[in-house]
Amino acid sequence: MPGGPSAAGGPVIGASGSKNKFAGIAMTTFSAFGGILFGYDTGVISGIKEMKAWLRQFGFASDDLVKNPTGYAISSSTESLIVSILSAGTFFGALAAAPAADILGRKWGIIFATLVFCIGIAMQTAATGVALFVVGRVFAGLGVGLVSCLIPMYQSECSPKWIRGAVVSTYQWAITIGLLLAAVVNNATQHRDNASAYQIPIAIQFAWAAVLAGGMVLLPESPRWLVKRGRDADAAVSLSRLTGSPTNSAEVESELDEIRGNLEEEKQYGESSYADCFRFTKNKIALRTLTGIFIQAWQQLTGINFIFYYGTTFFKNSGIDDPFVITIVTSVVNVFMTLPGMWGIERFGRRRLLLVGAIGMCLCEYIVAIIGVTISVNNIAGQKVLIAFVCFYIAFFASTWGPVAWVITGEIFPLQVRAKAMSLSVASNWLWNFGIGYATPYLVNKEPGSAGLESKVFFIWGSTCFCCIIFTFLCIPETKGLSLEQIDVMYQNTTPIKSLEYRRRLIAESANTEYTNEKAEAIDSSLGEKQV
Repeated sequence: MPGGPSAAGGPVIGASGSKNKFAGIAMTTFSAFGGILFGYDTGVISGIKEMKAWLRQFGFASDDLVKNPTGYAISSSTESLIVSILSAGTFFGALAAAPAADILGRKWGIIFATLVFCIGIAMQTAATGVALFVVGRVFAGLGVGLVSCLIPMYQSECSPKWIRGAVVSTYQWAITIGLLLAAVVNNATQHRDNASAYQIPIAIQFAWAAVLAGGMVLLPESPRWLVKRGRDADAAVSLSRLTGSPTNSAEVESELDEIRGNLEEEKQYGESSYADCFRFTKNKIALRTLTGIFIQAWQQLTGINFIFYYGTTFFKNSGIDDPFVITIVTSVVNVFMTLPGMWGIERFGRRRLLLVGAIGMCLCEYIVAIIGVTISVNNIAGQKVLIAFVCFYIAFFASTWGPVAWVITGEIFPLQVRAKAMSLSVASNWLWNFGIGYATPYLVNKEPGSAGLESKVFFIWGSTCFCCIIFTFLCIPETKGLSLEQIDVMYQNTTPIKSLEYRRRLIAESANTEYTNEKAEAIDSSLGEKQV
């Protein structure tokens, strides 16, 4: 259920009600399946661009069998275009998520996104030349961009505050599962000597889109969006499904009242526009928007997608015999190390996890860079240590910056500008994703016109992770256990550095209010029984 005063307490609603409440959490968690579209599409390109069948179809013949053992190759410019163009599409898809979320709603916006995504997959599957393949990547990117904004928004608005962080984190977990599935499928089809080698991994994405769209049809719409559209009765029905309480219950009415009250207060600032996302108001809208934009940017600047876009190529150039298998290993680490993050986000809080993660990634990336420049590709022991620290780096990311950045983006914006501010934040993620994806071949590859940094690129990622430490300390408040409305109050009355103390005060006040309400309900119930 959405966060509100009754989200962390309230009267006992009975066994069936409790069961329905957890059914509501399960419904909200299901929407995280959209992360598989994101992760799989990101991971599949890393493998197929190294397949002989794909290189033969979209590249050119090469006589340098040492550098290109398949006998085919593509230029850095083509590689950059094909890998990064998805992120260009997702950038515009994320921006389009704001009108889609406000007009179609969070639920139907996600379903619309899957249709756009399928158009792109159909183009890539049927492509026989680079042009159609690139256009297909753009359309798939539009769909992924819509999904990457709408799903965290939907989850944040429909989850209980006591587990909201963990629920939104499941989106990042689904991304990691998508990356792992892509690695496994790529490894299974890589040795096929015809177009099916890459067409099968691409076409499987139709199944992921169908599962997401079919499931979303059955889920309730966001009650906050319904209240914003003036559909209070529908909002009560949606809340009833999510909380397991009757539509006329005190719990549902209390949450509806809080959502309405918060929305009315925000409407005093007038209708929202993109310019309103950057206004310096009492509600600190500009700070919150810039925080969302920069946390998504810093997430990309940790360098994580270097591993998942170019990991197969990087490991091959480092002297690893079977880079496809190593890609599966790193994907497995990514999947399983997201689980501690999903638990820790409600145990230790958002701010602490981000700080620990940034410090851990910074150290690991500097170590990888140092190993890369001090040993040869023939040093097997050294290459194993390099892989180990890459895995440690992925583990720190997966348990901290991976899920927490999406959680922060989903919960720090007020309802009036949430769709627009979230779309700007997620667009920032994809803009940097595009820039990193496009620039990396020129930074890493050893060929004319490229910098040839190879593993030295990790010095760059280590330095950006150091900047993540400073950004988190100055700009990220602790929002664990607060409702979305309480987060508004926090921003109005304190700063991120002092947020821990103010958060404790808000939780204490909320607990006192809930206790008073429960006591009043118990007295009313007792009086009613006596009258009977």
